[in-house]
Amino acid sequence: MFLSRLFRLAPPLLLLVLLAPPVLADNGLAIAPDTCLECHSDVVTAAQFGASVHGQNACTSCHVDVVDLDKHVNGQLTPEPVNCIRCHKQETAEHFASVHMLNDIGCADCHNDLHTHQYWQGDKRKVLEKCTMCHDEMAVYQDSAHGQAVIAGNQDSAACNDCHNLHEIKPLGDPTSFENREFHTRVCMTCHADEEMMNRNGVLSMAVKTYMESYHGKNYRLGYPELVAGCADCHSAHRVHPSSSPAASTHPDNLVETCAACHPGATPLFTQFYPHGEHTNAEDYPILFWTFVSMTGLLTGTFAVFWIHTLLWMFRGFVENREKRAALMAGEHHHVIPGAHTIYRRFYPRHIFLHFLVIISFLGLALTGIPLKFADQQWAHVMMGWYGGAPNAALIHRLGAVITFVYFAAAMAMSIHFLFLRKDIPGNWLQRLFGPDSLCPNLKDVRDVTAMVRWFLFRGPKPSFERWTYWEKFDFLAVFWGMFAIGGSGLMLWFPEFFGAFLPGWMFNVATIVHSDEALLATGFIFTVHFFNTHGRPEKFPMDFVIFNGEMSKEEFIEERADQWKRYEEAGTTEQFRKARPSRVYYDFFVKGFGFTALFIGIGLLLLMLYAYLAGGHHF
Repeated sequence: MFLSRLFRLAPPLLLLVLLAPPVLADNGLAIAPDTCLECHSDVVTAAQFGASVHGQNACTSCHVDVVDLDKHVNGQLTPEPVNCIRCHKQETAEHFASVHMLNDIGCADCHNDLHTHQYWQGDKRKVLEKCTMCHDEMAVYQDSAHGQAVIAGNQDSAACNDCHNLHEIKPLGDPTSFENREFHTRVCMTCHADEEMMNRNGVLSMAVKTYMESYHGKNYRLGYPELVAGCADCHSAHRVHPSSSPAASTHPDNLVETCAACHPGATPLFTQFYPHGEHTNAEDYPILFWTFVSMTGLLTGTFAVFWIHTLLWMFRGFVENREKRAALMAGEHHHVIPGAHTIYRRFYPRHIFLHFLVIISFLGLALTGIPLKFADQQWAHVMMGWYGGAPNAALIHRLGAVITFVYFAAAMAMSIHFLFLRKDIPGNWLQRLFGPDSLCPNLKDVRDVTAMVRWFLFRGPKPSFERWTYWEKFDFLAVFWGMFAIGGSGLMLWFPEFFGAFLPGWMFNVATIVHSDEALLATGFIFTVHFFNTHGRPEKFPMDFVIFNGEMSKEEFIEERADQWKRYEEAGTTEQFRKARPSRVYYDFFVKGFGFTALFIGIGLLLLMLYAYLAGGHHF
């Protein structure tokens, strides 16, 4: 009878019986599985146990405290709960750090079929079966695009374990916390950044790329996901549907409510924003494409013209310096100026103060904007840390914007005063606008540009200039374009709810392109062309301090602005600009320190920008 029962057992149990005969139980070493099944056949049959993942084990492999069969049968030895860690060390360690452990959910609560448990073999449908036992909200997931695909057998689709893991299920905590906000985007990217997986499932693969290029994505990349919208904020966590489905949070009928969760007062116009708009896709996003092409053309064209201008000037300036040195060594001098070191005023305190505002605001904007633009760079993370995080950087950036509007308003007021109110300048407002003291380009600037190019090419003498050179006028007029392009787009991005009430949402995509490219043009131009024209050219290297102290010597005056000096001499007004003494030592020490600090910061940012482009990251 014993043998007949033994041969009915599954082969794995037969092997266990042969290796651990009943006599060993008497010695407290083991108990044969068939002996256990004589009493516990209502728990599991031999065939079921033998076919399970634990079928190669004896009962006492898990119930290790049952060492005396008689005491167990008599009720004197009741087994303690099974300790799975003896075999499953990694899984137990993961579970120990999970939210399940915090809520006293043990292994057997999920694996309640321990005696018949089968290998899951990566079948996500089995995961759903387990999670459904406790989580009533699983019905929402099962009805979603992810859930329906998993139920249909698509192992690429996201199941519970893809986002939450199998055993190491972390608590999400405060919905506004870093951990929670970071989780709601990171887990989505695990699959959606896999282009091969997305392509074989017919899902657009550009979602992660376009998100990372957005303001939201850049802040996420920099380590501040709690400040911006993540994937689940727009697409929801479990109720994910195609945007064509009325149940989708991204369906046109639901977009106002979805956007309003972060942008109170969102309107149907506001929801026309392209959350994943590709500026390189001319077919689907023609407005973004042509905006990007236009801005890129403006950027490359401006740099091409002025970098060539800079290189030609640099070479010609070095040659001129060598010619002057050779003449001095030969005992000659190009001209003798009586009182060459007499000091004259070029700028008044109001001009100097405005220039200080320009420098402070521009550096503040560049220092906080460049890390955001190059968010994929490690140095950008370090810089954000210097400011105490992205919120502080945003505050500094907006403060710089406010200062920019202040000095622009002051410049406009001074321009109006110059054109209509000043008594010391002859002519009506139109004559003043195109006169020698104006920053508006005129025919002389055309002649100066032509003469300057001829000088570059050794085809003529260096031109003499009036109060303002053509490159200084370009810098001044560029501020007007910058205020329209950078200032206007910046205001739109600063107050999206206000502008979204009367502008279509895709205008924010356009504003992002314009703001990004125009800011790159401005910083690149200032840190290369402007720095060279003002400080780096051979005639002025290493720095021209006239904008900081407003002073220049008579020799500099005649050398650089001969036409202005000649006009003042003819009018008999040169002595009106003469200063009795130069600025004080402590003032010069301060402004020179400030000037060199600003210069070095600009050069440092330029090098970081060049490094980022050479590194080949995404810099939209």
